Amino acid sequence: MKYTSLTAVSALALLLAACGGADEPATPAEPDAPAEAMTETPADASAAEAAAIGSLDAAIAGEWRADANKARDAYRHPKETLEFFGVEPDDTVVEIWPGGGWYTEILAPYLKDKGTYVAGMIDPSSAFGERAMTAFENNFMSHPETYGEIETVIVGRGADPMFETPSADYVLTFRNVHNWMAGEYDDEMFAAMFDALKPGGILGVVEHRLNSADTQVPGAPTGYVHEDYVKQKAEAAGFEFVSSSEVNANPADTKDHPYGVWTLPPTMRAANPDGSVVEGYDPATFEAIGESDRMTLMFKKPEAE
Repeated sequence: MKYTSLTAVSALALLLAACGGADEPATPAEPDAPAEAMTETPADASAAEAAAIGSLDAAIAGEWRADANKARDAYRHPKETLEFFGVEPDDTVVEIWPGGGWYTEILAPYLKDKGTYVAGMIDPSSAFGERAMTAFENNFMSHPETYGEIETVIVGRGADPMFETPSADYVLTFRNVHNWMAGEYDDEMFAAMFDALKPGGILGVVEHRLNSADTQVPGAPTGYVHEDYVKQKAEAAGFEFVSSSEVNANPADTKDHPYGVWTLPPTMRAANPDGSVVEGYDPATFEAIGESDRMTLMFKKPEAE
């Protein structure tokens, strides 16, 4: 088992009950929590496919990607998102909390020959973190012919710095800020991402977007977050805002769903934790909306003076 900068981290307040349960009930479940992919093992790439990697199109089209994941490309726009951030095949890219590995299936093969893919994982000393790490090892790290030599670092509340010296060209995080808000350590996570980047490095953030006129409730219990809130936290950590993209916008998302963002695909939550169902619940309504409206933000770590 290979780790880079494995540290003893305090137990995370991640309660992903909808994805198999965890130790501390508090945090709403993210649709891409690691338990989602625990029973799936990606197919290996053929020699011809492996030779084609280095092309983002080839990585997105790869036969190793799960069909269910490919079906979500229409909502997640992986090519447009990664091109907006500017990720190149020779970069060192840290993905924070890759969960079930939706982006791992694309990024790791894309970076396999010339770059480095680093998975920023939840502490495996916790029960949830151990399950997540085991699944990630089985699904990705055990297939170097497809995904290359994946490196892992531990990131979360109380973790040591991810690298001894700033090493990453990119740090990317997809739909995680609300989890950090629920655990009340979002400041710490933005600081950790800043410290991991080389001067001039890029932070890319995709997150469920709360309407600007709506009140941001502490802990983001609906899963939706104000765009200005993310900018504030990033800038407080030292980042400079570069640009935003509407590539992951969904104007059909009304953001007033009975079970928050998890009412929508892919989770399609149909009841409260106690089993009660909101009157008039109709899953077809939420299937028609599709996945959530999302902000896509790019920040830069200032160049060294």
